[in-house]
Amino acid sequence: MSAQKEYELSFFHKYLSVWVALCILIGIGLGAAFPGAALFLNSLVVAQVNIPVAIFLFAMMYPIMVQIDFREVVNAFKAPKAVLLTLIVNWAIKPFTMYFLAWLFMRVIWAPYLDETLAGEYIAGMILLGIAPCTAMVLVWSYLARGFMGLTLVMVAINSLTMLVLYAPLGNFLLGVADMYVPFMTIFLSVMLYVGVSLVAGFISRTRLIKTRGIDWYERVFLKHMGTISTVALLLTLIFLFMLQGSVILEAPLVVGMIAVPLIIQTLVIFAIGYIAAKFIGLTYEEAAPSSMIGASNHFEVAIATAVTIFGLTSGAALSTVVGVLIEVPIMLILVRICLRSRKWFPALKKAS
Repeated sequence: MSAQKEYELSFFHKYLSVWVALCILIGIGLGAAFPGAALFLNSLVVAQVNIPVAIFLFAMMYPIMVQIDFREVVNAFKAPKAVLLTLIVNWAIKPFTMYFLAWLFMRVIWAPYLDETLAGEYIAGMILLGIAPCTAMVLVWSYLARGFMGLTLVMVAINSLTMLVLYAPLGNFLLGVADMYVPFMTIFLSVMLYVGVSLVAGFISRTRLIKTRGIDWYERVFLKHMGTISTVALLLTLIFLFMLQGSVILEAPLVVGMIAVPLIIQTLVIFAIGYIAAKFIGLTYEEAAPSSMIGASNHFEVAIATAVTIFGLTSGAALSTVVGVLIEVPIMLILVRICLRSRKWFPALKKAS
């Protein structure tokens, strides 16, 4: 029963897109009313890292990392086809379909309506989203779709570790192809700062607290509000971002819709690829649902952090990653319903011996 409570979609998370929209409006309003305050907060920089944003982003990432038991990675060998499918979709397919859709919409379809430089930044932000698969929210989507939670946890851990290795080279390559040249070390250090530091801190916290207080206390007490803390930090980050992005939105509100269209298409395409492939390789429904939704979901915390660090708070890249947050919840809830209605397409779950 405790596992069920852990992954239920609360009222707060169910309407996350509503809160995101409200925070956008609040941020725009605060930026217009107090432009000096936004500029002051933006000036609090050390070594090209904005201190308020760094605090918010760590508060987003740390609660995710403390929920992952990386020792469970060894269990991946119990479902190698599901894990292999996820890795192929996430790292060999998804980044390139995202690049193509971003280029198609920003350089071709929407090109007559966009500034060329800003279009490049929008593409960069979408690329950073496309190479950041899987967030801890996948645990929620998998639970709601009645997927195999143990496998979901393993794949979350594997993707988090894989991101440390592949995020920087893929980002460097695809941004270069998009004519947005960013030094490899800039992306690598950004990922290590926001993923690596929070991962190490989460691992140390988890191991020490479980050793001193026990696993029951850790799961029932320490983890109880971690998801809420992460989401609140995300919303505060969005308010801060839109204090500086507000003028762009007010001048061109249709830009948000222009960015959202390719992101929505990308999400649906990647889910379809993973779900259909899962059917053909003989996965059970309980394996297929989380395997396909992990690729469809984005680790937007990492994407936002990287975009802000590399391109700045007021950049089009930062705006693209924020739009990714806006569409995440409603689209993933639609995919959960699709999974539940099509579960009979797959073989029954194999009983454990």
